[in-house]
Amino acid sequence: MPKVDVYNIEGKKVSDIELADSVFGIEPNENIVHSVLKNYLANQRQGTQSTKTRAEVSGGGKKPWRQKGTGRARQGSTRAPQWIKGGVALGPKPRSYRYTVNKKERRLAIRSVLSSKVLEKELTVLDKLELKEIKTKSMVKALQALKVEGKTLIILPENDKNVVMSARNIKGVKTISANNINVFDLLKYSNLILPVDTVKKLEEVYA
Repeated sequence: MPKVDVYNIEGKKVSDIELADSVFGIEPNENIVHSVLKNYLANQRQGTQSTKTRAEVSGGGKKPWRQKGTGRARQGSTRAPQWIKGGVALGPKPRSYRYTVNKKERRLAIRSVLSSKVLEKELTVLDKLELKEIKTKSMVKALQALKVEGKTLIILPENDKNVVMSARNIKGVKTISANNINVFDLLKYSNLILPVDTVKKLEEVYA
C-alpha cells in the first residue's frame, strides 16, 4: 500500500495515511486512459456545424444559358458548388459525436491516473479543507503553505460553497466534488489536493 503524508491547512504534517492499492497503487494503463480521454473530449463536442447544400441556398432556379452553342461549359444552375454563392458539396451537417465506453474502462482510467499522481508525487492529502468564510486570500495562503505551484485540482468529498467560491478566482486552480471527477481534469491539472474524506470516498467507489 502506498503511504503518503497528511498535512493540515497550515502546511504542517499531522499524520500519514495508507492508500488502497486497488485505487492508488495499480500499474497505470496508458492505452485505457487515452481511450477514455478521447471519449470524454468527443462527448464535449456540440456538433452544431452546418453548411447549406445547393438545394438550400437561395436563387438559381433558371438555367443560366442554353445548353449548346455558346462555347461555354454547360450549366444547369448558378447555385451549383462551383459558383460563387453556390451550395457546399459534402459539407458538414449537425451531428452527434457522442459514444460510450465500457464502465469498467472508465473506472480503470480513473484509477490509473490517480496511481500515476501518487508515483509522480503530485498528490497532496489534507486532514480536512474547511474555510470559515468566502475569502480568496485564505485559499491562496493555504496553497502557499502546502507549497503547491502550477495548475491545481482540489477534489472535495462534497460541494463546499466557501471553498469553491474562495478558489474560483485563483488562476490555474479548480475545485470539483468526488462525484464529478473525470480523466480530463485529472490529467489537465498537475497537482491534486484531496482531503482525507475524499480519499475514503474514492476508495469506496473505485476499489
